[in-house]
Amino acid sequence: MSTPATPERCNRLKVTVLRGGPSPEREVSLTSGAAVAAALRREGYEVYEADIGPDDLAALDQPVDVVFPVLHGTFGEDGILQRILDDRGLRYVGSGAEASARAMDKVAAKDCVGRAGILTPEYEVWTAAGDGTLATRLPLPVVVKPVDQGSSVATFIVRDEARFPGAVREVAGQFGRALVEQFIDGDEITVGILGDQALPPICVRPKRPFYDYQAKYQDDATEYLFDAGHPASLLEQARRQSLTVFAALGCRHLARVDWMADRDGRLWFLELNTIPGFTSHSLVPKAAARTGIPFDALCARLVEMAAASFT
Repeated sequence: MSTPATPERCNRLKVTVLRGGPSPEREVSLTSGAAVAAALRREGYEVYEADIGPDDLAALDQPVDVVFPVLHGTFGEDGILQRILDDRGLRYVGSGAEASARAMDKVAAKDCVGRAGILTPEYEVWTAAGDGTLATRLPLPVVVKPVDQGSSVATFIVRDEARFPGAVREVAGQFGRALVEQFIDGDEITVGILGDQALPPICVRPKRPFYDYQAKYQDDATEYLFDAGHPASLLEQARRQSLTVFAALGCRHLARVDWMADRDGRLWFLELNTIPGFTSHSLVPKAAARTGIPFDALCARLVEMAAASFT
């Protein structure tokens, strides 16, 4: 069980929880933020909740000790909000502006991780203005997704050559750039990072064709397995390499690192999320609980990390 905050700590630390925002992941952010705010109140913090967007920064005028952004996707997770917080001299949970921008851009993240010697799927980047013949050099199937979105928004697995142009046009037309990535057949494994600790890996096995938005947030049939039959050596490698990725991208406090384990037992880096979810389906809270850190204590620990790291 978590230890309730002392009155002295409650009076000292006031927290603004930012939730909502302008991205396609707004609904998930509203749910995650409400859960974080409720947890911090149970821990004894004085909590102020607010929606926020590029044209409405009024929430940042509230005098508090720590800001806890629970904004998934653009504006909240791509370094823009973090730069604003830095400019205002505010302490906040999560990675700084440069690391957030680097991690949100899947191409920049893959290039950085590749330089660290970690496997990542081959890829191409397509734009709406430079489609050409719309023929990929990568063997099918391929994954087509936005370069800078999360939660599997607008993500397609293309197995038929005839479907490739439509997928690229839809993603590039909506988001500007489409990442076309080598498809890795295997299990998705995710590793949460809390401070300098890699949490127990979770194998995600959806009942849908892949781990899409519905499987992540709406489908109770998705399996989240700590024991999925993978060798202990592979799981330890996932933890070790997740810490390497976390450091290479310059992250702090928390993250979730997503991998594919192929049929030959090789790990392939997919992406790192600097503000992972805090919903009932979310993976970092599940992994933290596995180590004896319940949800409320997890949220409190992150606030304390932010307060300490800016002193």
